[in-house]
Amino acid sequence: MSASAARQRALRRGRTGEALAAWWLRLKGYSVLARGHATGRGTGAGEIDLVVRRGGVLAFVEVKARAAMTDALHAVTANQRRRIARAAEAFLARRPDLTACTMRFDTVMVAPWRLPRHIPNAWRMDA
Repeated sequence: MSASAARQRALRRGRTGEALAAWWLRLKGYSVLARGHATGRGTGAGEIDLVVRRGGVLAFVEVKARAAMTDALHAVTANQRRRIARAAEAFLARRPDLTACTMRFDTVMVAPWRLPRHIPNAWRMDA
C-alpha cells in the first residue's frame, strides 16, 4: 500500500471514528457544538475533534480510532494535549457565551466491533 493510500485510509478511519463518537455522545445526552474545529496553521494549536455540551459542562473531545482499545488508550501524547488545550482556548475566545461552563478534556476511544468508550476528564489543561 502506498503512503498516500495509507494516509487516505487513516483519514477515513478517523472520520468514521469521529462520527461514531458523536453518535455515542448524543446518546449520552450531549449536544455536539463543533466537529473538526481547527484554529488554523501557525497558531501552535491543533484541531479539536468534537466540542460537546451537556448542561453546564463543556467538553473538548479527542477521538482515537485504533485497531484495539488498548492502543487508543495511550494514543494522546502530552504534545497533543497541549495543542488541544490551546485550540480550546481559541474556541472559547470565539464563543464567550460558553466561558461560564465547566470545562474538561475527554477522550472517546473507538475500535472495530466494540462500542465506543468515553473517558470524561481524560486529562486536565494544567497537566
